[in-house]
This record gives sequence, C-alpha cells and structure tokens, in this order.
Amino acid sequence: MATFGARPIWLVGAALLAPAGCDEKKAAAPIAATMPAGQKLKLLATDIADMKTVSAEITSRDQADARARIPGTLVSLTVRAGDSVTRGQRIGIVTDARLGYETVAASAQVAAADAEAVRARAELARIDDLYRNRVYAKARLDTAVATARAADARVAAARAQQGASASIAGQGAVLAPANGWVLRADVPAGSVVSPGQSIATITAGPPVLRLMLPETLAGALRVGAPVTVTDPVDGARAGRIVQIYPAISGGQVIADASLPGLSERFIGRRISVAIETGRRTAIVVPRRFVTTRFGVDYLDVVSAGQVSAVPVQTTPVPGSDAVEILSGVGAGDTLFLAAGTAG
Repeated sequence: MATFGARPIWLVGAALLAPAGCDEKKAAAPIAATMPAGQKLKLLATDIADMKTVSAEITSRDQADARARIPGTLVSLTVRAGDSVTRGQRIGIVTDARLGYETVAASAQVAAADAEAVRARAELARIDDLYRNRVYAKARLDTAVATARAADARVAAARAQQGASASIAGQGAVLAPANGWVLRADVPAGSVVSPGQSIATITAGPPVLRLMLPETLAGALRVGAPVTVTDPVDGARAGRIVQIYPAISGGQVIADASLPGLSERFIGRRISVAIETGRRTAIVVPRRFVTTRFGVDYLDVVSAGQVSAVPVQTTPVPGSDAVEILSGVGAGDTLFLAAGTAG
C-alpha cells in the first residue's frame, strides 16, 4: 500500500473529505431556516371551462319595419335614427291624390243615392195611399215597395264605398310597430313609396348579444352555457346562451346570449365574448403569485429549500382573478409568495 509519510493515502483522503461533508450539512440548515415568511401553494391539475373568444354584436331580439300601407308620396317623416318610439305612434304620412278624388266621388254617389231613396219613398207613400183607396192593384204596390228598398240599399252601398275611401286615406299614416329605438329612417320626405315599402326599422324585444361562431363549434354549444364579456365601456359581466339558431350561414352558427343590464342604445356595436365550449384540465394559480418584470411573467418556485424565479407563459382565466399556466412549471411544483407582496 502506498503511504504518505507515516500515514496511508486513504486516511488522508478521508480526513480531507470529512470536513467538507460536515460543512454541507451545516450550510443546508441555515438556508432552509432563513427562507422568508410567506405562503406556499402546491400546483395541481384542475378541471376548468374551455373558453373560446368570439365576436358578438349588440342587437335586439327582433327588428320590426314600419311600412307604407298605401302607394303615394311620403309627405312627412318625424323620426330619425336613434329616436325612441312607442307602439302605434305615427311617425310619417303617405298621401295619394287619387284618394281625395275617390272620396269626393263617393260623397257624390251618396248624395245621389239619398235623393233617389227620398223619391222612391215618396212614390211608395203615394201608391200605398191609392192602393188603400182601391185605385191601384196590389202588384203596383209591391213594385213600389221593391223600388224603395233598392234605393235604400244603394244608399247603404254608397255610404260603405265612402267609408272605404276614407279608411284607405287613413292608412296613409305610418305607425311604429313596436316599442324601441329607430335604427334606420333614411327615406326622405317627398319620396314616392309603394305598399309594403319599409320607411323605418325599429328594435323589438329585449337587447341581446348575437354571437357568430365557427361551425366547428356547433356541436359544443348548448343553451345555458356561460359567456363572459369584458367591455371597456360596460366592464366585465357574465351571462348565458338563451337561443341557438339551427341554420348555419357562411360557415358560422349564430347564438343569442342574455346579459343583465345590456344597453340597447348602441345597437350594432361589436365586442369580444368568451364562451364555454367544454371542459379541460389545466393548471390555474391566483394572479397574485405572478410577478411581471420587463414584460415577462415569473413564478417563485421552491426547490431543495431554495426559492427560484421561473419564467412562465400565462393566459387569463375569464371571469376570475386567476391565470392559467401554459408552460414553465407543472403539477407537483410548489410556489412561494413572500408575506406582504403581490404579483
């Protein structure tokens, strides 16, 4: 055996190695003991909603058109886009010069029929008197009675025609079909309009969010599924799907969501909406554990009694003050948050 002086070499090595091992044990204890006070969180995989961000438009459940009921000229339109109207309110007038002529003609026919009826009734009274004095036969009286009745019928028909003409003229009023807001009223006064032509478009029904989703998500949609809106004007709010339309148009499926307090003052405004399309497993941590430095997110991870800052990729979890961890740490890791600090 080789020797070093009077001692074997292995004894010298043992003597050199022994103090180093003792120093590691002594050094490890102070590191664990000197960790700052704070909160620890062990990461676990959690079942969360799979949220997809889609485009949505604020609209009303339905839209109604105020239409012209007769042909003619739109002589006045008293509303414009943005005005509030009530059901049955007159918002415009359509006139047709021919209706005035027809009304005058109907009035003349009524006057003529009245005059004929007066003459027939007088003739009937005269013949009836002569019949009673046995001058005329019963057949002559029957003819006079029939003539008087026919004259009265012609009076009734003329008056009905007069009423119809007046009624048609009254249909020149353009009425609001529902309570709501005027979305469009772009037919200028003086325009010639036809029956059924839209004069104004008005909201009808409560305001809703109309979502347009790719048809690949059609199978994942369900009535009652939660939606989350983060809007710079109205803030964050949650709602639910209330209707799914069965028709697919342009590769998109359409659904309506109801949100409390949704304003119908800005019909047509588009916003982003997160909608639940299923469930999945993810790692979610409270946002306060995340520290952002120079645009990079970090998590403090405890490993071997030491705390290390680990860069991670995160994405917000809609509707909560938490983030999903996409990369950097995994299930089983332990996070650390020093007392008195926040992300």
